[in-house]
Amino acid sequence: MPADNRPNRRRFLKDIIGSTVAVIGFPTIVPAVVLGRNGKTAPSDRITVGCLGVGWQGTTNMEDFLRESDARVIAVCDVDAVHLKEAKTTVDRWYGNKDCRTFHDFREMIARDDIDVLSIGLPDHWHAIPAIEAVKANKDIYGEKPLSHSLVEGRAICNAVAKYDRIWQTGSWQRSQQHFRFACELVLNGRIGKVNLVEVGLPSGHTDFEGTAGQEQVQPPPEGLDYDFWLGPAPYAPYAVARVHKNWRWHLDYGGGQIMDWVGHHVDIALWGLGLDYSGPVEIVGTAEYPRDRLWNSATTYWVEATYQNGLKMIIAGGYPQVCDGRSGTKWIGEYGWVRVDRGGIEAFPQKLLREKFGPEEVHLFQSPGHIRNFLDCVKSRQETITPCEVAHRSATPGHLGQIAMLLGRKIRFNPHTEEIIGDQTAARMLGNSMRSPWHL
Repeated sequence: MPADNRPNRRRFLKDIIGSTVAVIGFPTIVPAVVLGRNGKTAPSDRITVGCLGVGWQGTTNMEDFLRESDARVIAVCDVDAVHLKEAKTTVDRWYGNKDCRTFHDFREMIARDDIDVLSIGLPDHWHAIPAIEAVKANKDIYGEKPLSHSLVEGRAICNAVAKYDRIWQTGSWQRSQQHFRFACELVLNGRIGKVNLVEVGLPSGHTDFEGTAGQEQVQPPPEGLDYDFWLGPAPYAPYAVARVHKNWRWHLDYGGGQIMDWVGHHVDIALWGLGLDYSGPVEIVGTAEYPRDRLWNSATTYWVEATYQNGLKMIIAGGYPQVCDGRSGTKWIGEYGWVRVDRGGIEAFPQKLLREKFGPEEVHLFQSPGHIRNFLDCVKSRQETITPCEVAHRSATPGHLGQIAMLLGRKIRFNPHTEEIIGDQTAARMLGNSMRSPWHL
């Protein structure tokens, strides 16, 4: 199975070119759906979408929404004028018109009554504030993982989603893949017996996405980027290429390094297969190596061990080849064997487990029709998505706590019911981040 079988950018651009040709000779204000480009869904049945953050993953999500016949992207928002222009061009070419609205300030887009759902693809430090404002404005949300930049922010998002009764889907799309679901069903149905250890292998180091020489050098922000708005609630720091677009995730003021970039995928699957979607660890220890004298300050190698109330231990590590057979993925180790799953496929011991069938009385996890598709279906039905807010919050919790344990270099005790750190005031203060004025939760 390919690492990610979602449509790629090249194929998407080919689709756009095809759609552009299809509308030649028609007025550009005619919706593409009327022309039959995206199916037969009547305009009144379409879910209108606003895309907030369209620099990278947010653009991928926007393209996925464009492919759905019952969704209509009508607005995009970004503090970078280049990203904003590119996103509008993509949307307008897809629909064959020039109708897509653009916004610099997310609050203006959220205030629009003609937007049903928001797709949020912002850096981690910008997840909470727009999400909470959006659910207050009765928007349903497709939000990127990890759910939040801190545990306190994650709890605030989930509380708001529950209070305003909104639909939330997290971008932990592996739950919508058949082989991940089958691996979890093997574990949940006891095919490897009691599980006492699960290993989660994650990437290590820092991937330089921009690859720009001198990118740590302080310099004026490029024209078109509202850098102060980009910093938002984060502490003020002078502009450098390495702080922003894509590479922001390697700085702890904006992201959480590799561990937080990936917990929403492989830890999420680990907990799904254990039936611990709504639980949390009671104890965390961790160790890590951090760069010295670099702008990027998140861990490059790390080892976190989380203990749950039932005695189960979860190891989350990057840079340790003995964990999860040296691969990025999830490995459950039980009494009678093991199951390992990643984006490349599934393996098990004994191998005959891969031919298992499940009876009608056994656990059958929800079979998602596709991650964006599941979200849109739930917006209509008002049923819970496959990765709702609370599940995403619990998937991120071992990462948040592990980060604190690694930074302090000591064991953390945690109450998963009250979400409080026990007996360590310094660690407890690190559950949340202070926000730069005027921003606040």
